[in-house]
Amino acid sequence: MAELVSLREAVTELVKDGDTVAMEGFSHLIPHSAGHEVIRQERRHLTLVRLTPDLIFDQLIGMGVADKLVFSWGGNPGVGSLHRFRDAIENGWPTPLQIEEHSHAGLTNRFVAGASGLPFAILRAYAGTGLPERVTHIKSVKCPFTGETLAAVPAINPDVAIVHAQQADLRGNVHMWGITGVQKEAVLASSRSIVTVEEIVERIELRPGGVVLPAWSVTAVAHVPGGARPSYASGYYKRDNDFYSSWDTISRSREDFREWMEKNVLEVATP
Repeated sequence: MAELVSLREAVTELVKDGDTVAMEGFSHLIPHSAGHEVIRQERRHLTLVRLTPDLIFDQLIGMGVADKLVFSWGGNPGVGSLHRFRDAIENGWPTPLQIEEHSHAGLTNRFVAGASGLPFAILRAYAGTGLPERVTHIKSVKCPFTGETLAAVPAINPDVAIVHAQQADLRGNVHMWGITGVQKEAVLASSRSIVTVEEIVERIELRPGGVVLPAWSVTAVAHVPGGARPSYASGYYKRDNDFYSSWDTISRSREDFREWMEKNVLEVATP
């Protein structure tokens, strides 16, 4: 059952060096504050998993947190490249980074299989691409009923899932709405989970299209208003488009990046 704790306590107890950590949120409800706390606590040798690694993963990679990235698209949305990600791939700075690339459908199905307790997932995907030749976690299987050749991907079961949501109640039930990605599947597939939320409410009022994570599926809930900024939280605040644009300049040089991280992350108290 979920415990209501501080963000610092949640990361201290649940994120360990060497863990596989999924941080999900599809353009919306991205867990930036939790990612910053992982950086402040100097976790190392993590395998990071995310459909769309963007600014928070650029920061995690640039601060030497990760040894490997499992992903299906990477970039600064609407702006361009992730310069710290690129520097790690091209130059091994600050540490070398292994990558494992999938399609959105492939990685989503890996989460679904993990959440379902299945060893792998089957999908129509990857045909005409070079990924099956480059990624060992993509295989072909023949349907026993039709003879059709399909792609198979193994379940992914992270040690920890970290997501952000709008609300949780006093028992730790979580409610999110708006554009959601694979937050639910990531939490259900993982051994442990941290959910940061905009507010704690006495009672959840369900919304059309809303997603509920029951308290039994969540390990820890932390009250972190603004925890998704500079991404957005539907009903609470908008996306900070100016910051996404400015990150392109901030992250281009190692020196400017480190200076920004020192001032805006390392020297900032945990919310």
